[in-house]
Amino acid sequence: MTDFLSTHWLDIVTTILGLIYLVLEYRASIALWVVGIVMPAMDIYLYWSHGLYGDAGMAVYYTLAAIYGYAVWKFGAKWKAMIKRKGSDKKEGASAVSSDKIEGASAVSSSSEELPVTFFPRRLILRTLGFFFLAWAATYYVLVAYTNSTVPLLDAFTNALSFVGLWALARKYVEQWLFWIAVDVVCCYLYVVKGIPFKAGLYGLYVVIAVMGYWKWKGLAKKAQV
Repeated sequence: MTDFLSTHWLDIVTTILGLIYLVLEYRASIALWVVGIVMPAMDIYLYWSHGLYGDAGMAVYYTLAAIYGYAVWKFGAKWKAMIKRKGSDKKEGASAVSSDKIEGASAVSSSSEELPVTFFPRRLILRTLGFFFLAWAATYYVLVAYTNSTVPLLDAFTNALSFVGLWALARKYVEQWLFWIAVDVVCCYLYVVKGIPFKAGLYGLYVVIAVMGYWKWKGLAKKAQV
């Protein structure tokens, strides 16, 4: 038992943090980003020691992106309101009506500074697909050329789609859950193959929760549109 724990302790700890992260993400709680900073920082060593170099590099990105995600969730709506208000201020002399709108926007931003849950804009679909395939190809090349990875194609796939998924999560797009379903299915398989059992179980659970999360966020987005 002692040998088992000494071998898998990091796997166990990061899995527990992953469960906490999942609950917070499902609830759309900003606290998920705090866990999102600590967990991937620990994952860097875990993945690297098991030959998942792409995932190790991705963990570095996750750590940095979590800081960005926290800032966007916390201040995103406020920043948008400030930018919009500055643009409106330039046209302030146009009419008294525009002045009333500015005051209304100020009242809304002060009452709710966090970014709302919204649907993925159609205008971003082609650009997002282009970025995904480019990131997949680039990551695959790096893994093949500079590492001894035995699963470069799938490792690169999860990395590229994770870039997209984390960005979509930071923007609070409902469809971010669909990206993560695909990532989680592939990761579950990879972690079984690479002998990281607790992570594999966690990602299997992620798939189930991601489906539930998608429907929950979809409802939140519809409410925000009303």
